[in-house]
Amino acid sequence: MSLDPQVEELLREIAELGYPALEDCTPQEARKLLASRIDGFSETGDIAISRDGVVPADELPGDLQAIPYRVYRPSDEPVLPALVYFHGGGWVIGDLDTHEGICRALANSAGCAVFSVDYRLAPEHKYPAAADDCYAFTRWLAENSEAQGVDPGKIAVGGDSAGGNLAAVVALMARDSGSPSLCCQLLIYPVTDYSYETESYLENAEGYGLTLAG
Repeated sequence: MSLDPQVEELLREIAELGYPALEDCTPQEARKLLASRIDGFSETGDIAISRDGVVPADELPGDLQAIPYRVYRPSDEPVLPALVYFHGGGWVIGDLDTHEGICRALANSAGCAVFSVDYRLAPEHKYPAAADDCYAFTRWLAENSEAQGVDPGKIAVGGDSAGGNLAAVVALMARDSGSPSLCCQLLIYPVTDYSYETESYLENAEGYGLTLAG
């Protein structure tokens, strides 16, 4: 199967930059590397409203820490559908800034409020810290939908790569606990299988940005 010409061009430009392989970086180096890549390739576009917030620890269950987030609203409509978005990055890299562009694009294209969640990262915070944060935030948003200008019957979860995995996990946690009620999932090349022996892993192990070794 041939690659889309835009993907071919992106891979060529990344290769010309001569970035080190992710597997050769420390987590801190990999985070800086991703940030530098995003600066060069991300188109943020205009958005009507963008603001940062923090869910305080005393509004979260158990001993969870406060959860930072960023919300994007495509208009000043008082109530909008909502997408709770979890960034990719192998559960180790990525943050609110690295996924600014895709969140703005989703908000504008779908006409919904997008809540980007700054969940805790590994290896500093081990499993299930990221999943706990993502589920707790989603439940908090549903319980505070009126204050957040969100339609409680139209809350979705989504994410890319590791974020797609977290979105699927949150949907399962919501199903098993009975709350919150989610209208859909947006899973962008999600990690849904722990095996590295699948056909897609083996066929695309090299040459497509993220290698099997990385």
